[in-house]
Amino acid sequence: VQLQASGGGLVQAGGSLRLSCEGSGTTFKNHAVGWFRQAPGKEREFLAAISWAGASSYVNADSVRGRFTISRDNTKNTVYLQMNSLRPEDTAIYYCAADQSLSFLRPSYWGQGTLVTVSS
Repeated sequence: VQLQASGGGLVQAGGSLRLSCEGSGTTFKNHAVGWFRQAPGKEREFLAAISWAGASSYVNADSVRGRFTISRDNTKNTVYLQMNSLRPEDTAIYYCAADQSLSFLRPSYWGQGTLVTVSS
């Protein structure tokens, strides 16, 4: 499974961005996908995950609950992270990962990351 994250950029506080994670490989559709982020000097944070068929999803991080939404379109081999009401503390590199387990304790595959910068 190969993953390509995109959609990052510079946005003002209060704005929105939608990140995309495009997957390839014959087994991508059979994997759950999760989004993580890591800010400078901070530990990696698990944000949200969605099952391979999209029937189950959850937001793991309290810091983004109510503002971020995860979804997927398997016809496009893509998982999205819609980020609304962005705050300067959301500034980080955002990564997508894939795994057969929805728990994402030890993801098997990682994308390269996309930088999100939120200005105040």
